[in-house]
Amino acid sequence: MKKTETAIQRCKTMSTLQKILGGKWKLEILYYIAFCDIRRFGALHRQIGEITESSLTKQLRELEADGFLVRHDFKEIPPRVEYTLSELGQSFMEVIEYMKAWGDCHLPKGD
Repeated sequence: MKKTETAIQRCKTMSTLQKILGGKWKLEILYYIAFCDIRRFGALHRQIGEITESSLTKQLRELEADGFLVRHDFKEIPPRVEYTLSELGQSFMEVIEYMKAWGDCHLPKGD
């Protein structure tokens, strides 16, 4: 039998999730918006610290395009924009909570 015939087919669901949530900061962004009530760009940037403004902008736009976030532009001067979870994003929070609990139990504790 050929190697390709015995290979397990790629899981389309996991592949799609990886594409959507595979950004370096996306899970952390969703966590802060959902559980820390951090909704503004500047607050997210300060909370994460290591992320560049351009990277945060890119991650937020992708999460919005994929339906996990809703962007609220208040059309004010100076500009005020807030992000909230969409219905899809809210439905994913049980997964985030489970991942956090698993990590708290099984991953090494940082300093």
